[in-house]
Amino acid sequence: MKKILTILCSACLIAGSATSTGFKINVSDSQLTAGCKSAYLIDYCSGECIYKENELSRMPIASVCKVMTLTLAMEAVDSGKITLDTLITASEHAAGMGGSQVFLGSGCQYTVDQLLKSIVVCSANDSCVAISETVAGSEDSFVAQMNKKATELGCNDTLFANCTGLPKENQYSCAHDVALMFKNLLSYENYFNYSKVWLEDFVHPDNRTTSMTNTNKLIKKYSFCDGGKTGFTNEAGFCLAATAKKDNMRLISVVLGADSSDNRFSSTINMFNFGFSNYKNKIVLDKDVTLNDEFAVSGGKKQSFAVCPERNSYVFSAADKSPDVTFEIIADDVKAPVVKGQAVGKINVYKDGVLCDSVNAVSAEDVKKAGFGDYFKDISSKWAI
Repeated sequence: MKKILTILCSACLIAGSATSTGFKINVSDSQLTAGCKSAYLIDYCSGECIYKENELSRMPIASVCKVMTLTLAMEAVDSGKITLDTLITASEHAAGMGGSQVFLGSGCQYTVDQLLKSIVVCSANDSCVAISETVAGSEDSFVAQMNKKATELGCNDTLFANCTGLPKENQYSCAHDVALMFKNLLSYENYFNYSKVWLEDFVHPDNRTTSMTNTNKLIKKYSFCDGGKTGFTNEAGFCLAATAKKDNMRLISVVLGADSSDNRFSSTINMFNFGFSNYKNKIVLDKDVTLNDEFAVSGGKKQSFAVCPERNSYVFSAADKSPDVTFEIIADDVKAPVVKGQAVGKINVYKDGVLCDSVNAVSAEDVKKAGFGDYFKDISSKWAI
C-alpha cells in the first residue's frame, strides 16, 4: 500500500535556477516575426506557450512535414521494426522524386542511418519515400500512419497527403501542431546525431557521392540552436521549426509563411532571444541531493534509508515571477534488500496547485536484508530496555 508522506514547500528542495541572458525584449514594442504569417514559441519540457501569432491558421508547411516522417521512422527504429543498419533498396518511385534529394540510385541499397541523416540534413525527398515504403509498405499507407499519429498527438489542424511536403492538394498544418510534432520528435535522442551535421558527403554504393549541406542555417548562425527542419514551396513560403537550448531550458519555435529565407531565420532568433531573456527553468528537484524525508523499509539491517529524485525536475516560469511550487512524496511499501537507484516511490511536483511533473523517488543507498543475528540484536536491545 502506498503512503503519502508529506507535501513540502518549494524552499525545502530547490537547488538553484537558470541564469538569464540579460537581454530583454518587450513583445509590444518589437515585432518578433516580421514577414511571417504564423509563429509559435514554447518551452520544450512543459509545453507552455511563450509567444504566438496566428498559431492555429491552417496553411501548407512544405518540407516541415518531414518532422512527422522522421517521427514514424524513429519510432520504427525504437520499436525494433527496423534498425539503423537495415538495408533499404531504393525503388524506382523513390529514386524519381523531385525537389531536394540525394539522388538515390534505383535498385541500390542504403542503410536506414544514411537515409535518416539525409532527411534531417538536406531534406532528401527520395530518402523519405524509401523510408516510407519500408516502414509501411507504400507511401500511401505511411501517410495514413502520419495522419493517425498527428491525431494521437493532438494535432487537430493537420492533414498530410504525402511524406515529403511536395505540393499536393488537401494538405496543411499550423504552427501550433508543428510545435507538438517537433516536440515529440526531439524525444528521440538519435535525432540530434544528425541535426548538428553541417556538411557531409552522402556515399552511394556505386561510389558516387552527393554533398549534403544542412538547410537549417541556424546551426551556424545561432550558437544555442542544435536542430531544426526547414521548408519552402511557392505556396507555403519559407518555413522553419527549430530548437535551441541554453542552460536548463530548451525552446521550440515555429515560423510559417515567411516572405524570405532571411526573415524565417531572423524571426526564429528573435523568438529564441525573447524566450531565453524573459523566462527561466528553475531546478526544483536535484538528482544529486537527497530528500529531507527518509523512507521506511521492512526486513532490513536498518529501518529507513535516504532517497533522491531519479532525475532533475524543472519548473518553467516568467523570469519576474515566483510560482508556488509544492511536492507530494508518495512512498511504496519497501522490503529489503534495497539496491541503490531502485525506484521506491514518486515525487509529484505542483506549480500553482497544478501537477506539472512526476519523478521517481529512488534509493540513495543499499539496504541489506536482515539476518538472524540482526533480529537477535534487536530483540536483545528491547530486553535490555
